[in-house]
Amino acid sequence: MTGAHSAVAPALEAMLEARSVAVVGASAQSGSFGAELLRQLRVGGFDGRIYPVNPNYTEIDGLTCVAAIEHVPEPVDLAILGVGNASLEKILRGAAASGARSAVICASGHGPDEGEGPSLPERLHAIAREFGMAVCGGNGMGFINFERRLRATGYSQDPNLASGPVTFLTQSGSSFSALLRNRRGIRFNLAVSGGDELVTTMAEYLEYALALESTRVVAIFMETIREPARFRRALELAAARDIPVVALKVGRGDFARRMVTAHSGAIAGEDGAYEALFDHAGVLRVRGLDELADTVELLYSGRVAAAGGLATLHDSGGERTHLIDVAEACDVPLAVISDATSKRLATVLGPGLPPVNPLDAWDTSGTARDAFIACLQALHDDADTAAVAFAVDLVADERDDVYPAIALHTAAITTKPFAVLCNLRSAIDADKARALRDAGVPVLEGTETGVRAIGHLLARRDFRLRRLAEAPPNRVDWQRAERWRTRISTGQVGEAEAMDLLAAYGIATVRCVEVEGLDSALEAASAIGWPVVLKTASPGVAHKTDRDGVRLDLGDESALRRAYRDIDSRLGPRMTVAAMIPETPGAVEMHLGVVVDEQFGPLVVVAAGGVLVETFEDRRVALPPVTPDHARALIDRLRISGILDGARGRPAVDRDAIAGALSALSHLAVELGDVLEAVDINPLIAGPQGCIAADALVIPAPPHQRVVGT
Repeated sequence: MTGAHSAVAPALEAMLEARSVAVVGASAQSGSFGAELLRQLRVGGFDGRIYPVNPNYTEIDGLTCVAAIEHVPEPVDLAILGVGNASLEKILRGAAASGARSAVICASGHGPDEGEGPSLPERLHAIAREFGMAVCGGNGMGFINFERRLRATGYSQDPNLASGPVTFLTQSGSSFSALLRNRRGIRFNLAVSGGDELVTTMAEYLEYALALESTRVVAIFMETIREPARFRRALELAAARDIPVVALKVGRGDFARRMVTAHSGAIAGEDGAYEALFDHAGVLRVRGLDELADTVELLYSGRVAAAGGLATLHDSGGERTHLIDVAEACDVPLAVISDATSKRLATVLGPGLPPVNPLDAWDTSGTARDAFIACLQALHDDADTAAVAFAVDLVADERDDVYPAIALHTAAITTKPFAVLCNLRSAIDADKARALRDAGVPVLEGTETGVRAIGHLLARRDFRLRRLAEAPPNRVDWQRAERWRTRISTGQVGEAEAMDLLAAYGIATVRCVEVEGLDSALEAASAIGWPVVLKTASPGVAHKTDRDGVRLDLGDESALRRAYRDIDSRLGPRMTVAAMIPETPGAVEMHLGVVVDEQFGPLVVVAAGGVLVETFEDRRVALPPVTPDHARALIDRLRISGILDGARGRPAVDRDAIAGALSALSHLAVELGDVLEAVDINPLIAGPQGCIAADALVIPAPPHQRVVGT
């Protein structure tokens, strides 16, 4: 391995590429965990030195056994600790002191509640750091480096597992065993079950995998990230090396929604940071292991999606309609084939079969095979086809080998991504699927997971194009940043000052003046021009509407007087007077925001706006800075995107103006993220001629707060 990324990388390399292994807790008792640890090393073909450690034996299966790891005749690269939690600390320290460069902890690594003092995980972590050890686990299943024929696991695996192009990194033990036992031919160069990652984290395993020439796809099952900044850099490295990462991130808690003041934090939720990180690095996020397997299989076939959408050929009108429904629900575009392609299809289709995409080409004539091949070729050749799926059921019928033959022939004469898409996983004939996979034809196992996998293929295409098109981020305006950092750090930021901040970053705002007293309110309204909006500026009132602290469309002095006195009597005399935005046909209320995540730093949020901003749950989250083109793509993926196009004769909203405002806000987040907790622009009034911020909230970070990600 080359390309170490940190001081711990040599220890990690020693672990994953060990040439000498001590097995603490090795056993001669058949079926025991200690016996399986030794067996897995041998059935995997490990040709390094193995030292069993157990005081109850002098020899196990022809290997000399020693009583303690301190008695091993050489400092080993890897110590596999197949012992319980009670003895872990002592044995890990003994291994470290005797020169072991790394360890696998098979137990959970957690002890009983011992009251004061460091916990067992903390003590194990301290030992490893003191001696510079890499440690896999605890609470995991170890690892297998297929290229090095090294199986550091006590759980039985198929002895015939072959090396392949996929790295699998998981914090789940069960998924480790499940994916290694897949029957679809996905092969791995490295599989790691890191468990609780007491010492060595997923970011480090990912760095190692990306340095392997054999890695073509990385699959990840994760619950949390323990080194956010390093994990982000590793994902960025994967993007730079054009290695796709497929991630199943579990746990989408909404606890954060109840713990924030700004709408942006509630909208983003606890999962928003991962959404932003994955979008930033082009990570393909899946919803389950079946979707992960379909996506990985499709990706490592090697074909890259062309422009356009999905084209499919079916032997069933009902299954064709089902796929149309699934594609719409999964937001996977279907190819819009040309008139020329339709005419080409019509020449080979039977009576009553319309030449459209998706295509039902079922025909009982003896020329069905040739017709299917011709139709697949025509769909493939269309300029709007990005990928082709032969959507049929590979059932166990000895008389029917036609579909595999059609698929093999089509794969041989086409260049765009091509897969067989089966509708019912449990009906797939294993032999037929294996024959196709052996020939390099992906077999996707389920309509929804298969369609989603193709959607990920298209998303990867779009991400690669976005990376090529993105301009370098704007340089930081240090003078502007320092001026506003000083102002924000003083504490409370009122709405008028918040509007000044937005304007400094090029975001259009309504004219807004803070006042205290009726006379100053009247003077401000006269200067701004009638009608005006009056809002409370009382400290501690973040959401003014919730406190009945907003009065709209005040057209004259008497209306302003009544409104001022009412708000003053309940919320105090500090208020803002702002221009009333004229009602514009087609205008839509949007929400833009910044929220600072404790792991990944500042995030930008775009969502449906107004008083129901948190109710719609329609938002996109991104890591700043965001280019206008990327901002436009985020806006296009909102569910309200269709409303922005206009409806019932209403004019379309200026999306480019919203995208420009979001991009500008992202630069604010880059420059000031370390002194902010959150920023809300709600609503941003977007209309046919542009957009303007009608209200803003800025929450400074507490004086002690500093963010890792900035």
